[in-house]
Amino acid sequence: MNIRVGNGYDIHRLVPGRPLILGGQTLEHPGGLGLDGHSDADVLVHAIMDALLGALSLGDIGKYFPPTDPKWKGADSLVLLEQVMGLVRERGWSVVNVDSVVIAERPKLKPHIEAMRAAIAERMGLDPQQVGVKATTNEKLGAEGREEGISCQAVALLTKP
Repeated sequence: MNIRVGNGYDIHRLVPGRPLILGGQTLEHPGGLGLDGHSDADVLVHAIMDALLGALSLGDIGKYFPPTDPKWKGADSLVLLEQVMGLVRERGWSVVNVDSVVIAERPKLKPHIEAMRAAIAERMGLDPQQVGVKATTNEKLGAEGREEGISCQAVALLTKP
């Protein structure tokens, strides 16, 4: 049996006038902030995509969805995730599981975790039990702690029979 592990990371600035989308869910930030980016800036989904691509040495999401291409302006990251899963399947690999941690001071993510897991799992063709999503704060340290941005780290385990 062949197995591969990949890790992913993403961070986006918090700015006024943008929606806050994490795990495909639109959330309300207490400060009225959202994530800045060319697509919907969903750091959770972006980190998972990079973990999947990294596991197969396929580069990163910028290679497939460059921010210089107007085609991806405002793109739904869950749609992009489906395309990345297509690359995984085309090569004969299956996802065993993904795990992630979102680092944000606010908003509180616990009430939204199950919806995030379900949305991601659906787009990946997985059972929600195969998708781990956790949240933590940065204890007021760094860019996340100062609420300048939100980041996410993810890992993916793939197998090929």
